[in-house]
Amino acid sequence: MVHKKILILNGPNLNLLGTREPEIYGHQTFEQFLEILTEKFKDSLDIAYFQSNEEGALINKLHEVGFSYDGIILNAGGYTHTSIALGDAVAAIKTPVIEVHISNVHAREAFRGHSYLSPNCKGIIVGFGLRGYELALNSFQ
Repeated sequence: MVHKKILILNGPNLNLLGTREPEIYGHQTFEQFLEILTEKFKDSLDIAYFQSNEEGALINKLHEVGFSYDGIILNAGGYTHTSIALGDAVAAIKTPVIEVHISNVHAREAFRGHSYLSPNCKGIIVGFGLRGYELALNSFQ
C-alpha cells in the first residue's frame, strides 16, 4: 500500500499546548497527541509535523510541500484571522489544505470568526479539540 504524505502545520503558540489555557486547549502536548496519531494512521499515512511562531516560516513550509504532499492540515492559530499572506500561500499551492482549530472560534471573540484561510481550503474543522486533527486525517485516507 502506498502511504499518503500529510503535513500537520501548526502556527503560533501551539507549541504551548498542554500548558497554555488548558481550559480551552486541554492538558496534552501536541507532541504527545502526535505520537497517538502516528500510531493510529501508520498503515495508511506518513505524517510530518512542523510548528512555527513565525508567519514567514509557515508560508515557506506551505511552498515547500504544497506541490508534492497529498494533504496539509493547517492550524494557523492567530494568523488565521490576520494573515492575508498565509491565505494567498494556501491559494497558490496544489495540495489540498484542511483548516483546523482546536476551540470553536465562532464562540469566542468576534475577530476569531473571520479566516483569511477558509476560502482557499478544502474544508474546516473547528471546536473538537485535538480530535479535529484526527478528523482531518481521516478525510485523507
